[in-house]
Amino acid sequence: MSVPTNHPVPFGEILDAVGGLSTEDQLALVDIVKHRLAEQARKKIAADVQEAKQEFAEGQCRPVTIDQLRDEILP
Repeated sequence: MSVPTNHPVPFGEILDAVGGLSTEDQLALVDIVKHRLAEQARKKIAADVQEAKQEFAEGQCRPVTIDQLRDEILP
């Protein structure tokens, strides 16, 4: 199945295509998707860390206590 990246395939079509794969190929696909999602998560964390470092370098961060942080995060 050759699909241009700028034309997303409907989810149902993808499920139908996956259903046509052998069990072994379906398991391999699941493994590949899991690894890609993990890599995306790692890249997001790295970007967040880089952003935090930049904010710190620019003096946009201030020290807070655990109680202050908790009050800021929790309603």
